[in-house]
Amino acid sequence: MARKNHTSMTEFILLGLAESMEQKIILFLLFFLIYTLTVLGNVGMILLIRTDSRLHTPMYFFLANLSFVDICYSSTITPKMLVDLLSEKKTISFAGCFLQLYFFIALATTECILFGLMAYDRYVAICNPLLYTLVMSRMVCLKMAAGAFAAGLLNSMISTSYVSSLPFCSSNVIHHFFCDSPPLLKLSCSDTSMNESIFSTFAGVNIIGTLLVILTSYSYILFSIFHMHSGEGRRKALSTCASHLTAIILFYSTSIYTYLKPSSIYSLNQGKVVSVFYTVVIPMLNPLIYSLRNKEVKKALWNVITRKDFLHFCYCLANY
Repeated sequence: MARKNHTSMTEFILLGLAESMEQKIILFLLFFLIYTLTVLGNVGMILLIRTDSRLHTPMYFFLANLSFVDICYSSTITPKMLVDLLSEKKTISFAGCFLQLYFFIALATTECILFGLMAYDRYVAICNPLLYTLVMSRMVCLKMAAGAFAAGLLNSMISTSYVSSLPFCSSNVIHHFFCDSPPLLKLSCSDTSMNESIFSTFAGVNIIGTLLVILTSYSYILFSIFHMHSGEGRRKALSTCASHLTAIILFYSTSIYTYLKPSSIYSLNQGKVVSVFYTVVIPMLNPLIYSLRNKEVKKALWNVITRKDFLHFCYCLANY
């Protein structure tokens, strides 16, 4: 009977973030502005890296991949959320819900791995500069990026299959603004302890695993920086690493709160607020963090603004 009820469900209802029309309009305008800045900022970052030959290095290759992931990541959630804010009936089909969950988990996993790869890249560049071009060759970087996307797709396939196989026979109302695993698990009328353990294990391996790589890399980096004799070299290394660490702290603090917190103390209302940061706000902040704290990016942007590379930038934009 549970299986029958599970397969007969055709749609879910998303409660969203606001109830009154005034709140919905304010949030729509705010999130529409954020989403516009997210797309423009990340597309601009990709084109800037493609335009300026001085940015054709492993660090900016991974940054361009991060910008691409942020565009897709935000686009998986925000457009549907914007439509729901102005809609009376905030529904999503059963298939559409799990498709959204699939791409969300895949892109979030890929983003975590990319953060880890960027930390490793900085470790090699600062701690082993003589081996940098050999260790971080173009082919190696391509394989690393491909591996990040493949791992994200595989992790999402396994995680989504566990959640979608559950029987949903009591309610189809999701206390969230998108299809995420914690609120979906709470809707199931079966014992989800095993599914929660499996999901937490996969999330923990991804989040904690990449975080250990990041912390280990930056431990060596900080040790090397403080032993540098050149004050200019020390400032440049710290400036580059500071932007990366800022983005990491914002992303991982909200992710750990949501996915590694025990389900017994998980609050759906608090979860919705925290989710806004890592699904909507952080993808907008990443290009700002990396551009405002990076002299090379600011110099490349200034060359475009002062029309030195404007025609090349327009050509890249037209062919994007």
